Amino acid sequence: MKKILLIASLAVFAVSNVNAQLDKGDFELGVGIGASFSNVAVGSDAEDTSNSLTSINFGASGEYYFSDRWGIKAKLIYDQKGWADGFIYNEDTFENFTTDFQLAYLTIPVMANWHFGSTRKWYLNFGPYVGILLNAEDSKLGMDVKEAFNTTDFGLAFGIGYKFEIADNTKLYVEYDGQSGFSDIFKENAGSSVRNGRSSFNVGVLFALN
Repeated sequence: MKKILLIASLAVFAVSNVNAQLDKGDFELGVGIGASFSNVAVGSDAEDTSNSLTSINFGASGEYYFSDRWGIKAKLIYDQKGWADGFIYNEDTFENFTTDFQLAYLTIPVMANWHFGSTRKWYLNFGPYVGILLNAEDSKLGMDVKEAFNTTDFGLAFGIGYKFEIADNTKLYVEYDGQSGFSDIFKENAGSSVRNGRSSFNVGVLFALN
């Protein structure tokens, strides 16, 4: 009798777990925050990069499910990028200073999102992004240097994460999120192109609408 009850309990748990998964036509909203590590790459050599700058990002996401495995996911992120230990010239004192360049973008990635594993709690996403420059300044002199940078940034976004169910239609997630820029961030650049790079580790909450 105890074995029968145990089997029945496991069956009920399995059914409820399956029902909690999202399927074709479902929609999921999310909010999250993360620690970012950004730098810039010069030219075509991926190893020629600046020192990284640590900052934060936060934003919201929405995903539409085409099936129980695939969806299209878009994010709206306040992204702090830039690089550490750059150089800036003070025209008043005729001196060069070591400084951090802090760039803030509104970044919009649109990605294919693949949910994998037996319970589909893992996910892997990839797709293009566009970033809109909000402000840019250096940390040493506090100068506004936005005019030196292009107002848009284009590149590839990618990431991997895991979801934890905490209630009906509510999940926590942890993820690694990366961005690799394709376009030169400077308006006038006679040398090799300079491109943004950013990695982050994020946490957040997802709400299913089904």
